Amino acid sequence: MIDVPHTDTRPAHGTTGALVAHGVSIGYDGHRVIEDLDLTLPAGRVTAVVGPNACGKSTLLRGLARLHPLEAGRVTLGDRDVTTMPRKELARSVGVLPQTSVAPDGVRVAELVGRGRYPHQGWFGRHSSDDDAVVRRALEATGVADLADRPVAELSGGQRQRVWVAMVLAQETGVVLLDEPTTFLDVAHQVELLDLLADLNAERGTTVVMVLHELNLAARYADHLVVMSAGRVVAEGPPAEVLDARTVLDAFGLDAQVVPDPVSGTPMVVPVGRHPRGRRHTPFHSVDK
Repeated sequence: MIDVPHTDTRPAHGTTGALVAHGVSIGYDGHRVIEDLDLTLPAGRVTAVVGPNACGKSTLLRGLARLHPLEAGRVTLGDRDVTTMPRKELARSVGVLPQTSVAPDGVRVAELVGRGRYPHQGWFGRHSSDDDAVVRRALEATGVADLADRPVAELSGGQRQRVWVAMVLAQETGVVLLDEPTTFLDVAHQVELLDLLADLNAERGTTVVMVLHELNLAARYADHLVVMSAGRVVAEGPPAEVLDARTVLDAFGLDAQVVPDPVSGTPMVVPVGRHPRGRRHTPFHSVDK
């Protein structure tokens, strides 16, 4: 288990209530990407949003986080209208990791992670000892504590991604929205990060919403799966109920078999492809430890 940063055992601010899109429409330059979408993301659960490229996943997340204006509809968190909440109050409730993040020139790792504490600070933005402790635990939880004094610009893509996740953890919100958080990470760090988010949800009841490309990891870690295609939701619910061969074909245009994951029992997508080669070679055997 990973030490998830927190200062006390009380629920994080804003954990109560589902995040709901009511008739949401979002577009760019006159082109509607999402049209009249209704969606409920359950409170205190891990939701994964999946779908083919350019289907509206990132646009949806940006609309939910108020990073992109809505052309129609509204978003609520519990009984609050996200579109009208004061910015600092929203930042105490919802933490966001966009698909592309750019650090200020010259900023060091610990300083960047410390900026996640901004919503909890007063007018002068001074760090308290509690802030320092939260930042330290966030650095340790994401495996970048040894990089604390390094300039962010000197880090690899994978290291930078973990630093950005640490900043979101340091924000200590009841809801976290992450757009492709496993980008740039090797498979070991992908699993480590998803385990961390699962711990955050299990230990603090944090609502986790993440856009993922890897269907099998999404099925393994999500309580609630949202499958999108062409700006609309084609299926949603528990992975075992919605992820089947028909859904994969409808959303991705991919012929696949869906079988139980031998580790977790969750759905595992096995693409059929046109040139399978496995049967031409020695049968695969797992590596005994």
